[in-house]
Amino acid sequence: MDPLHGITLERMLNELVEEIGWEHMGYLVPVNCFRNDPSIKSSLKFLRRTPWARKKVEAMYLERIVQFKQQNRPKEE
Repeated sequence: MDPLHGITLERMLNELVEEIGWEHMGYLVPVNCFRNDPSIKSSLKFLRRTPWARKKVEAMYLERIVQFKQQNRPKEE
């Protein structure tokens, strides 16, 4: 099963910005849309047209957000 199924690129960006911020995102994926006057709109436009950058963002999302959520999930008794 694809862990990104049903998760939009916009949702990924919003969660990453909230969790790690633009500065750290720009460090991990060094593209201008994260480093110079970043916005969700400009990032979406760039990532939709640049498959290699989108793949890096998806990988970052999986690594940072999905794993974080799994670690903080309430334990079943």
